[in-house]
Amino acid sequence: MTQISTRHEKIARDFAAVADRVTKWDAPTPVPEWVAGDIVEHLLTWFPAVLESWGGPTLKDIPSRGLAERWRLRTVEVQSLLDDRDLAGTVIESGDFAGMRLDEAVDRLYTGDIFMHTWDLAKAADIEIHLSGSYATGLREGLAAMGENLRASGHFGPAVETDSEDPVDQLVAFIGRDPQWSAPSLASATS
Repeated sequence: MTQISTRHEKIARDFAAVADRVTKWDAPTPVPEWVAGDIVEHLLTWFPAVLESWGGPTLKDIPSRGLAERWRLRTVEVQSLLDDRDLAGTVIESGDFAGMRLDEAVDRLYTGDIFMHTWDLAKAADIEIHLSGSYATGLREGLAAMGENLRASGHFGPAVETDSEDPVDQLVAFIGRDPQWSAPSLASATS
């Protein structure tokens, strides 16, 4: 396994561990327009078309089996791609990632998205998790280097102010999430 493959395997496994513990897929999330299930659907649906546009393989449509199970099946597919050195080393020929190796583009775009949405899903399900501070710092620095293009994409909200020294809090604040967000309690939902 390469460093990129190993990183994807760990981050996807961490996401799966959270997904396995979700009991309310309709719970609100730190992303106001999404519920918990939308996070998994997002990760399942946007990546296949992007991967194909890079010249990567076609990922299978995953039959409806439950979100956590569908996530595990997709993870196996992507992990197989990253573990295949020939396929992973394919150079992307067109688009924004032209000239980059397929595995590097997956690492840069998809694995980072999984990491950020692990925080979202854990918050929605009120699950305590420990995400890598060093990875969060590197991801935030990489996103910051994109400048205004990052926000213009519409994928990230305006940065949220935070006094937190925690690298994960700093990352989620940078991408427009409130690091202090918590799922509404049942008591407040019924009043």
